[in-house]
Amino acid sequence: MTIIDLPPQMQELVVCSISAAIKYEVPANIMLAVAEKEAGKPGQWVRNTNGTHDVGAMQFNTSYLSDLSRYGITANDVAAAGCYAFDLAAWRLRMHIRNDKGDLWTKVANYHSRTDKHNTIYRADLMRKATKWADWLETRFVTLDVTKSDAVFTMPSESASQEVMPPAIQTPSKKLPTTKLAAIRSESFIGYVSRQISFNTYSGEGK
Repeated sequence: MTIIDLPPQMQELVVCSISAAIKYEVPANIMLAVAEKEAGKPGQWVRNTNGTHDVGAMQFNTSYLSDLSRYGITANDVAAAGCYAFDLAAWRLRMHIRNDKGDLWTKVANYHSRTDKHNTIYRADLMRKATKWADWLETRFVTLDVTKSDAVFTMPSESASQEVMPPAIQTPSKKLPTTKLAAIRSESFIGYVSRQISFNTYSGEGK
């Protein structure tokens, strides 16, 4: 994967986001859009009006940490530099996509807030960013329309009895595995077309 056309500060965001999207089977452009929109930094703590904090590169909210403590995950893990924060965010996005009500974009915007007015604003900007990232991905990789019979992609839909574990605390590799990944494009902010992206074929550099 070539990312030399990106500013240095964006390169880790892209590598970590795509790697996390692969691991947790969430759309790559949605993961990239959330990462860009959150725009946090390692070690950053932002206090919210409800007393919680948004922590680290993916501004992961501390309200989720009580559930994660049983896995040994702490706020310091979330705040640390590297790809772990992206893995954790992708895990959480997968849970929103799988478990929440509403359309895809509302579910993903729940990462920011479940309050309607905040969700709506976040959702609209997220869709714009996701469309931009879909274009960016498609200029670099061969994509397949997953509505075609020869393409296979399903959104996360495990039964409630199947628990998807959060990422183990470790130092993740920044090397992207060779695999397939999906991107979701918003069409006029009304619907979307699912896309399959093959990391086995590169379609050009610096476009």
